[in-house]
Amino acid sequence: MSYHYLLDLAAILISTKILGLFTKKVAMPQVVGALLSGLILGPMGLNFLQETDFIIQVSEVGVIILMFSAGLESDVKELKKSGKASFLVACLGVIVPLAGGFALAHFYPIGTTDLLKNIFIGVILTATSVSITVETLKELGKLTSRSGNIILGAALIDDILGIIALTVIIGLSKGNVDILTVLLKIVGFFAISMVLGYFIHKYFDKWMRSAKFDLRRFPLIAFAFCLFWSYVAEEVFGVADITGAFVAGLMIAKTYRCSYVTHRVETLGYLFFAPCFFASIGLKVILPEMGANIIIFSILLCIIAVLTKIVGCALGAKLCNLPNRTCLRVGVGMICRGEVALIVASKGLAAGLISETMFAPVIIMVIVTTIVTPILLKVVYKDGDNKTVEADDPLINRMEKCDIQA
Repeated sequence: MSYHYLLDLAAILISTKILGLFTKKVAMPQVVGALLSGLILGPMGLNFLQETDFIIQVSEVGVIILMFSAGLESDVKELKKSGKASFLVACLGVIVPLAGGFALAHFYPIGTTDLLKNIFIGVILTATSVSITVETLKELGKLTSRSGNIILGAALIDDILGIIALTVIIGLSKGNVDILTVLLKIVGFFAISMVLGYFIHKYFDKWMRSAKFDLRRFPLIAFAFCLFWSYVAEEVFGVADITGAFVAGLMIAKTYRCSYVTHRVETLGYLFFAPCFFASIGLKVILPEMGANIIIFSILLCIIAVLTKIVGCALGAKLCNLPNRTCLRVGVGMICRGEVALIVASKGLAAGLISETMFAPVIIMVIVTTIVTPILLKVVYKDGDNKTVEADDPLINRMEKCDIQA
């Protein structure tokens, strides 16, 4: 049995913290430092770390914890208020990038005139990874703001639209597509979640109120339920596991002493799992040698990926008569593609919709959007006095709020 994974974990935890503190010193979100640690230590940098199965699994739990804690801190009533805006933001946030990606692939000479392959480039750009945005908004103290609620709601809808688009395009490439089954599964997941959520919320609240001592069992049970519902979402209904985690958090949110559960779960995430997730994104980056044609295409893909999300999502928010600043914040919050785009691209690679050569520009686009998003978020959330709303170390803040005597 090899114990090298212990050294890998130590390197990830130390490097993410050190680089996180450095980026904070230069007025950048700490999550940027955590992302850079994976790039520096991974195959693209020092080649000290490789993405092992163990790191992949730990990082998956990390992103699940991030989304679960986001659900715990959210208010269902506020999300409902933002429902119309979230829907329009998600729809235009899918349509505009899809059109932009297709146009680039169609008009730029990348060696293919296949209509489905060109459309698939657009499908990749529709993906949104909200986990980086969630972490940055937490650090800025803006997760439960109006724009934060719109982003969270839009991300859920975006995930559904992305699943449908991916299913359709792969089905068309194979000649068999069952859109009705996909739609029924998605509707079934949210319908069951609503019914189950009513009872979970009611009995969890009652259970917490009846407890006088030894509250430590509640975070354990809540986290176990999160993992279970994430599994059900992914394996049974075909919905992303992170969506299941967020919905599980919503079920328990606003119950009695929910803050106690939230702080304990976040402590678990920030101590171990979340740093592994952020670093793992950088570890995925293995770039082959690229010709000038592909390099130019990569640059254009990055520009279109950023601009189309900002324009599409901001336009959706503007149709709801929201202030320009809020529209811009929503647009920036939806830029990040992260691991979601890599998953979509991998499925396309397996289906023959994208070549190995074209996979490299996708990786570059993921890196750029993942690093740019938290930086731009900090810029657009500046107050009128040009000072940014900063938070101290999120882990320390959350640990200080915990009830030590519980």
